[in-house]
Amino acid sequence: MVNPRKKPKFKKQGSGYLKRVKDRWRKPRGRHSKLRRKEKSKGKLPNVGYRAPKETRGLHPSGLEEVYVQNINDLEKIDPKKQAGRLSAKIGKRKKALIVKKAEEMKIKLLNA
Repeated sequence: MVNPRKKPKFKKQGSGYLKRVKDRWRKPRGRHSKLRRKEKSKGKLPNVGYRAPKETRGLHPSGLEEVYVQNINDLEKIDPKKQAGRLSAKIGKRKKALIVKKAEEMKIKLLNA
């Protein structure tokens, strides 16, 4: 597990009881907004304190760096100790089977094989 701390769900104000208000985050800008004024029980605002540690930022939850793989040659650029491969969605069944077989030989972890 890369980031053990739990981040709160940052929800848009009113998304809990208004169907038309989507769940995604938007900054509250209203004049009387309780969320903008940071009142206790009204939810959390994203800020720099929730950022992940620098060494784990951008890594897969397994702790490995993701490398995009489109062909067999891309596998040779992967360091199996620090990186894992993610296969392109554009690869066909036959090529995917070849890449998976080669990755097993090289002991490379594929995240979506």
